[in-house]
Amino acid sequence: MTAFDALMAHARETQALVQVAGRLGWDQETMMPRGAAPQRGEEMAAMESVLHARRVDARVAGWLAELDGADLDAQAQAQLRHIRRSHDRASKVPADLAARIARVTSEAQGTWAEARSADDFATFAPTLEEVITLKREEGQALANGGDVYDAMLADYEPGTTGAELEAMFGALRPELAALRAAVRAADAPPKLSGSFDEAAQMKLTRKLARAFGYDMTHGRVDKAVHPFSSGSGLDVRITTRTSAEDPFNCFYSTIHEVGHAAYEQNINRDYLLTPLGEGVSMGVHESQSRIYENQIGRSRAFTGWLYGQMRDMFGDFGIADEDAFYACVNRVSDGYIRTEADELQYNLHVLMRFDLERALMAGDLQVADLEAAWNDRFEADFGFAVDKPSNGVLQDVHWSVGLFGYFPTYSLGNVYAGCLHEALRSAVPDLDSHLAQGDTSPATDWLRENVQSHGGLYEPRDVIARARGADPSEAPLLAYLREKFTTIYGL
Repeated sequence: MTAFDALMAHARETQALVQVAGRLGWDQETMMPRGAAPQRGEEMAAMESVLHARRVDARVAGWLAELDGADLDAQAQAQLRHIRRSHDRASKVPADLAARIARVTSEAQGTWAEARSADDFATFAPTLEEVITLKREEGQALANGGDVYDAMLADYEPGTTGAELEAMFGALRPELAALRAAVRAADAPPKLSGSFDEAAQMKLTRKLARAFGYDMTHGRVDKAVHPFSSGSGLDVRITTRTSAEDPFNCFYSTIHEVGHAAYEQNINRDYLLTPLGEGVSMGVHESQSRIYENQIGRSRAFTGWLYGQMRDMFGDFGIADEDAFYACVNRVSDGYIRTEADELQYNLHVLMRFDLERALMAGDLQVADLEAAWNDRFEADFGFAVDKPSNGVLQDVHWSVGLFGYFPTYSLGNVYAGCLHEALRSAVPDLDSHLAQGDTSPATDWLRENVQSHGGLYEPRDVIARARGADPSEAPLLAYLREKFTTIYGL
């Protein structure tokens, strides 16, 4: 067996174990009894210890050294790039620290859920303090004297720095704020009202998942507090949530998660259970979920089809016609919750979290002051006060599970989605005629070919640049948002 074959055999076993660990996480969010949390924490810590040991295995360093400078094809070189990056990262983090983080974040998830239910940030604050202390320690080990936040960001968006994101987001913020102010001063479209049977919502949401190409023979749709996608390759699962008063929450959460899941399902099967067999970054991942949800799912053409589907399922629900329904789907309204925010305001939610978590990691903001800092920033950005912690600092699960550096990839994904949508419309000029029939395949086929099938073959920015034919830029997203919302609101 060659050094490359031995290394890849080791990598495939490691990836298989990663999937097992992911399934434990999926179960924790969907099926696990509440009282099992302490034991699950031990199980997750044990899995992390095993994975860490495999990643720092001395044989990996030996195989990589033997293959240094070897004449390998592009695919093999990409495999080595991912393995080397993972090995270098794991080697910098002590095994006991990796296990402690896994244990504490697993338990912290339950503490966060209870605090959120009770609307009591104070009961979660000590746990969050512990998570931040551990993650800062990890970041310092990874940064090796460099920027701690950049080191954490590299877990989710390799090759991107906090300073680069700050510049990009700085270009977004004033334009978004100005457009938001103009829209909020105009007359609002009709708002959906009434009660919508939740079992019927789940029936239609599964139809939507299939309409966007989700392969149910290799996936399933369940309910969870916080919708998410889990897994890769042949087992990719999604969750959604229902609200009797807001079926759009269910439908568009589902379409969003299908974007993530389709990415994982459509990666070249030759990459299955290898480092190339997963989405290359969270920014690219989010580009898929957001283009599915927004540029495709909230388009005038597709909402026309959805209007008919909802009429068939729920009868007359008070929206007069397809044009009114399109405006209703894209209605800009005040709200606290990031995951329920409209396209126009969503990025403002993310930019706030980006600034707060960078300050937390730098030590410029203390956990004791976080709730007040959140509330002050929210009121400054959105013009009204947070009413309770579950609508504010406790609304997202991310910090409880240690996902610092994750939030900015949501807005980066929106930027990427804007670039991809521009290229998609150029490549498929008759796209709307298909979407009006509920046929998303011209769009999803283009995305599969130009983005999803590559998996981890290229670096994140290169994936978008190859598909777009130019480097990523915030300009297409801003142009899309301006055109869409000035038209809907008659500005």
